[in-house]
Amino acid sequence: MNIDSVNFDENGLIPAIVQHAETKEVLTLAYMNRESLLKSCETGETWFFSRSRNELWHKGETSGNTQKILEMKWDCDHDAIVILTLPTGPACHTGAESCFNETIYHSEEAEVAADYSILLQLEKIIADRERERPEGAYTTYLFEKGVDKILKKIGEESAEVIIAAKNRDAEELKWESADLIYHLLVLLREQGVPFSEVLKVLEKRHENKTATS
Repeated sequence: MNIDSVNFDENGLIPAIVQHAETKEVLTLAYMNRESLLKSCETGETWFFSRSRNELWHKGETSGNTQKILEMKWDCDHDAIVILTLPTGPACHTGAESCFNETIYHSEEAEVAADYSILLQLEKIIADRERERPEGAYTTYLFEKGVDKILKKIGEESAEVIIAAKNRDAEELKWESADLIYHLLVLLREQGVPFSEVLKVLEKRHENKTATS
């Protein structure tokens, strides 16, 4: 990063929007000065400037809830930064994962988006299980047994989906479909393929279909 290209405001600050790299959830809005921006780049973790305390602060220094930086990018005017991170804990001082928790407007479209957000939340939980391997967790068991076990479960769940559909059992179909999707996400994690890449394939297919229709 060319620090001289950053357009700091009159107080020498630039707003930094911190976003979860996997779920894309906005975690917090903080501010950086020249020094904290450089330290963030050097350490690979978020550093900010506290306007109330008038000092630098390293996110997670006391709580342990650090934020590993995967990518930083600025807008077209170079006066705002988006930071994609993998947090090790809550972003908010209240203990919430995100500082943005109070809804002031909610559309019908937002309800639909919330329905699908569970996929991203599940992907995050699976990623956490792979890294931490908590004892007794079923996801831990799958990762430890390896790809053959995961593939076997996908085959079994696929068969269960087929049987439920053949029997016209809507309730069973919902449960078996959920099991299949979960095991597919585990497989994607084991193979190192983010769910977002699958969505990109769907988007590309949709674009191609729209262009030729």
